[in-house]
Amino acid sequence: MKKIIRIAIILMMSGFLKPATAQTDTARIQTSAICEQCKDRIENDLSFEKGIKSSSLDLKTKIVTVVYNPTKTDVQKIREAITKIGYDADTLTTDPMSYRKLPACCRHDAKQHQ
Repeated sequence: MKKIIRIAIILMMSGFLKPATAQTDTARIQTSAICEQCKDRIENDLSFEKGIKSSSLDLKTKIVTVVYNPTKTDVQKIREAITKIGYDADTLTTDPMSYRKLPACCRHDAKQHQ
């Protein structure tokens, strides 16, 4: 019993038993977002997706930067999530049903506004 305790103490002191820190990757995805409503919708909805730590949409470039845990999700799943919100994501086009639910100002043919 004493040997087991000594081994455990040595392993803890050496850092061997420390929990693994969460690994993160970053993805940059081109979207069809137009306005602040689009930005809010994308950032909010992505926050509920499994494995996504944070997201930030730059309206000038229409690029959303997503920090995510690669053990829980991947870039393709993130793109698919964006299309289900109602927006294009890189080469994927929006889900038609989700697109129809967007306000008129957030659709492809809407003029840019703030």
